[in-house]
Amino acid sequence: MSDTNLLDRSEKGLHDFRRQSTSFLRQMDILNREHREQAAEDGQHSASSPSISPPSARPRPSPLTGQAGSDWFKSRFMRTGKRQIGVLESLRAIAISSWLNVLYIFIPISWAFHFTNHQDAEDPEEIWPFTITFAMSLIALVPLERSLEYGGDQISLYCGKEIGDLIIVTLNNAVEATLAIILLVKCELRLLQATVIGVILLHLLFVPGIAFIIGGAKLIYQSLNPHSAQLNHILLLMGVLTLLLPTALFTTLQNSNAVGTESTNSTQSIRETVLMISHGSAVILLIVYTYSRVFLYNPPGDGNAFRPLPDAPTALLEEERALLHEEPEVNQWVCIVFLLGTIAIMAPTAEWLVDSVEIVRSSSKIQAEWFGLILLPLCSFAADAILSLGYFIRTTAQYVLGWKRPPTRVARARSIDVSIQFNLFWLPFIILLGWWSNRPMTLLFDTFEVSILIGACFLVNFVTADAKTNWAEGATMVAFYVMIALTAWFYTGDERITTLLNSGQCSESL
Repeated sequence: MSDTNLLDRSEKGLHDFRRQSTSFLRQMDILNREHREQAAEDGQHSASSPSISPPSARPRPSPLTGQAGSDWFKSRFMRTGKRQIGVLESLRAIAISSWLNVLYIFIPISWAFHFTNHQDAEDPEEIWPFTITFAMSLIALVPLERSLEYGGDQISLYCGKEIGDLIIVTLNNAVEATLAIILLVKCELRLLQATVIGVILLHLLFVPGIAFIIGGAKLIYQSLNPHSAQLNHILLLMGVLTLLLPTALFTTLQNSNAVGTESTNSTQSIRETVLMISHGSAVILLIVYTYSRVFLYNPPGDGNAFRPLPDAPTALLEEERALLHEEPEVNQWVCIVFLLGTIAIMAPTAEWLVDSVEIVRSSSKIQAEWFGLILLPLCSFAADAILSLGYFIRTTAQYVLGWKRPPTRVARARSIDVSIQFNLFWLPFIILLGWWSNRPMTLLFDTFEVSILIGACFLVNFVTADAKTNWAEGATMVAFYVMIALTAWFYTGDERITTLLNSGQCSESL
């Protein structure tokens, strides 16, 4: 009996050894193949077998390995030694970049509808129905969003994936940041706070959840960049907990015996305290976001600046290699001017959209909390949603017709970076802008808003903790967003926060 058990254990041990050996040899083969490909690109390929380096010393996807980070970036941006793209060629490429460019005709139409209507929620004069004005403005934003996406993709070919992603993330926040500044100028501070939370939730749960569902439909899991995912966990949690500090202090002061009865003096004192905390915290958040970008795009080590780290997933290295060899269609300087012009046109168009939606809300008696938390962020994202829906329909039709594209192994989690940037950069920027323009915007948010944001933060951190995602996790994120929207429909807001915000002086213009 003992001999039989010993034989079984020996066979099991031999089986485990063969399995581990096979896995190790497979990994070695992958590393050898990547090394040979890189050596061939660098002109250093030799007939001798390359030695296997540890993961920290794996080859980079750029042939400019010998250059310092700044020199590498400058050479790539200026296309040193490569053909320069002309201005006319760039303009032609922009014009035919998408069939959605035909929708540019709706931009002057939406502007005309706006200026022919008297935009006043108290006494709306509907020469054109405001629902029509809203629809025209929404359609006008679609080609502008597509232009930002196209311009961001083109500039990535000059800057690389790392800096390109930062530019694209900033461009994706353009509409939401514009809406926030418009609400600040109009001194709609309570609605602004709800919209800020809504934008963060939208890009934290709904948008990446949909991306994970679509991207993970054909794969067991997709990979994330572990270098940025680990830092994003800390940044996301810090940004959310920063909103908890003024809320905890406000609740404590409200319940403290030192405050006593509610009076004008006590309210003024609390408001000034919260403002000082908000201004100081806003400066700290901007500093945190700045040094986090430095760490991400110029980490410690020689030659790490503006490139994926050598131990990044193979799929990310392949994506960077593809960007390196792909020829851009637009000149880099034309692309920069094109992006700035698109943002300049988008800002007033987004304002017309807000004005029309606000009047529709007033007539429909929708709660301000749900309007700012759910509806307004969805409207700002509607143009992107239309583009995503079109892409989904096209890929589905291609799949049905037998043209099956290979699945993408890298998860599209850029919207989480959008949420982090809005929390750590745009929110403190708006706080400081309100300080400068005498608009008392604070970091004191509604307890309900802070609570759901903390819950969303923990859910996203758990989903991305292993730097891998799947469609089931994406569906869970979308389901939680729907639950938040359902709960917010019945929430009317905290009158104490509204009173505190309205008690400060708010100048009429910048």
